Amino acid sequence: MNRLSALVFSALLTAGLLITVAEAAGDAKHPEAIDWSFKGLFGMYDRDSLRRGYKVYTEVCASCHSMNQLRFRNLSQSGGPEFTATEVKAIAADFTVEDGPDDYGDMFDRPGLPKDGFVNPFPNVQAARAANGGAYPPDLSLITKARSGGPDYIYALLTGYEDPPLGMKMRDGLYYNPYMAGGKIAMAAPLLEDLVEYTDGSAASVEQMSYDVVTFLNWAAEPELEERKQTGFMVLIYLTVFAGLLFFSMRRIWADKH
Repeated sequence: MNRLSALVFSALLTAGLLITVAEAAGDAKHPEAIDWSFKGLFGMYDRDSLRRGYKVYTEVCASCHSMNQLRFRNLSQSGGPEFTATEVKAIAADFTVEDGPDDYGDMFDRPGLPKDGFVNPFPNVQAARAANGGAYPPDLSLITKARSGGPDYIYALLTGYEDPPLGMKMRDGLYYNPYMAGGKIAMAAPLLEDLVEYTDGSAASVEQMSYDVVTFLNWAAEPELEERKQTGFMVLIYLTVFAGLLFFSMRRIWADKH
């Protein structure tokens, strides 16, 4: 095979692989764009939605999914749910944390403190797989960044469970969701109508709970979002003023030149 033929063969092979990958990815339904409060140049997190989202995570998602990058004290930081220090202490104290060793070399349990990380639902990966039919529930700390489609995809996945199409066989432990590649997912629909009770009186529909928990997950993945946007806006103002000063300075310097 000469050099030209080899290059043509290589190009065709690469194109074929790309088409195969595209077809495999195309099995999943494309999520619709959601009008998130944090989208756009001036987007901000809805504090009420963040608080409700934390409630959904704690009462539903936390039974299987960890959030290893968060500590309870993060819940009071600016730009987040902004719980008070007293509220954070009470939230942390509801959890049991393993600590130690003590003076005798033994580990012991104690109530959680604001400095503690979110408590993992399983002691190790093997226990997590054993409790979930061999599937390992991913950590949710950065899930909106780790999945293509970001928050739109997570929202679509949570609200997209359906009965499988006629002719599709589903083995035990799998559920149909068109937003999952292949349409099969090991996680049962986690949200049902009125599964949680919102203290602010909001209706706990599947759509509302999904919106709130995805807002919370996006904050967990991007807690600096509001600060970054504010900084970017100030930089744009500065650059605009600076460009204007440069323009008028140039006009003045070259005013007598023709």
